[in-house]
Amino acid sequence: MTNIKEKLMNEGFEGFVSVKHLKSEFSASCIPNQEGVYHILRLNESKPAFLKTGTGGYFKKKNPNVDMKTLELNWVEDEPIVYIGKATDLNKRLQQYMQFGCGKNVGHYGGRYIWQLEDSDELIVCWKRTANSGEVESKMIAEFKKSHNGKRPFANLVG
Repeated sequence: MTNIKEKLMNEGFEGFVSVKHLKSEFSASCIPNQEGVYHILRLNESKPAFLKTGTGGYFKKKNPNVDMKTLELNWVEDEPIVYIGKATDLNKRLQQYMQFGCGKNVGHYGGRYIWQLEDSDELIVCWKRTANSGEVESKMIAEFKKSHNGKRPFANLVG
């Protein structure tokens, strides 16, 4: 797990900034306004602690929280990639994700399990500019599932 940042950098990922930084000091210049894919990483190797009530917003009045058993069943042991996402505009999409994590009613309901991690502010966000982000994301999730006995990344609910 310690080489994940190096591996992703070699694959063209950049950024590697904390969720806490993006939530508190979001800078439009930090993330490109380009199409691409992104990863949310948990580099802490300890067992995660889950919150009964996370910080995610109620998009369309839907409760973003799930029960502890669901979170435990979705957790992938010894894996730093906890979410794989796509965006036609990385800046806009990641800004929405951070706003959702701050409890705002924003359209980023996917990946919501992230906000029930006690250490969600310590997660790391990285991105890669790419055309055909939907196709690239699907391939990344498929590769992940292939190497993890059919399990998706923790917060990917489809794919």
